[in-house]
Amino acid sequence: MCGIVGLYFKKAELENQLGALFAPMLISMTERGPDSAGFAVYGDDYDQGVKLTLRSSTDNYDWQALAERLGGAFGSVDTWFQNASVAVYKLPADETAALNWLAQYAPDVDVLSAGHSIEILKGVGLPATVAERFNLPAMKGSHAIGHTRLATESAVTLQGSHPFSTGLDLCLVHNGSLSNHNRLREKLKRAGIVFKTENDSEVAAGYLTWRMSQGDSLNQALTHALKDLDGFFTFAVGTRDGFAVVRDPIACKPAVIAETDDYVAMASEYRALANLPGIKNAKVWEPEPAKIYLWQRGEESHVEAVQ
Repeated sequence: MCGIVGLYFKKAELENQLGALFAPMLISMTERGPDSAGFAVYGDDYDQGVKLTLRSSTDNYDWQALAERLGGAFGSVDTWFQNASVAVYKLPADETAALNWLAQYAPDVDVLSAGHSIEILKGVGLPATVAERFNLPAMKGSHAIGHTRLATESAVTLQGSHPFSTGLDLCLVHNGSLSNHNRLREKLKRAGIVFKTENDSEVAAGYLTWRMSQGDSLNQALTHALKDLDGFFTFAVGTRDGFAVVRDPIACKPAVIAETDDYVAMASEYRALANLPGIKNAKVWEPEPAKIYLWQRGEESHVEAVQ
């Protein structure tokens, strides 16, 4: 079944409230996904290199030792966030060099996200447990997307947890199922997209990364996705500068959007939005099938592309 949520601020002065408002949204989707949860937060931009979210399957991994090794290779490393299994580093290096170094010298560490703004944190367990583990209520940023998972066709593992990121600052959460993901995965592999799981949602993220690497805007990439991705889906997509929602042409998976002068919020069910400030005066609607809703920095309203 699964649940997805997203919150995008239109005003920078609200960014201190992101985690406090977003955490209850994620937790409200527990009944739709009690097995695992995850979220991507966009904030604390870093333009001097790459920001990496790293995870180890080993409890109490020695992140300080890894930071020192990375510092020896690339210069000073800023540890932005750290707990027993996850660390977020700001590294004065380009993405390719950093990822190649990690693959060679720290192959036991998994890269959850890379970019200039994004941080992805996810884990097995109830959404409230995952939110507490990573101190989500205290997080700041311009926007966030999240997912709660009910594992219906696979084991309860971190590998099946969302969000999925396959390119700089791009991530996706998905409610639904794709029917042509295996064939599309092989095509994208030949184009250089790297996958870490067998999850169909990672294929959707990889597809968007591939289209945007060819010069598409996010709006154009999603337009092509509506033609090339076969199945049932509601996507919430994050980039460094934007937030998008799209449903397939049949639109059997639930979604609702609320918009005020201050924010845009979406969720699988209205109850995730019910306690947001100003919700009583918000414009609230169900996104239409095969229509792309996109908000980006510098734009006062959303872009709609009817297919």
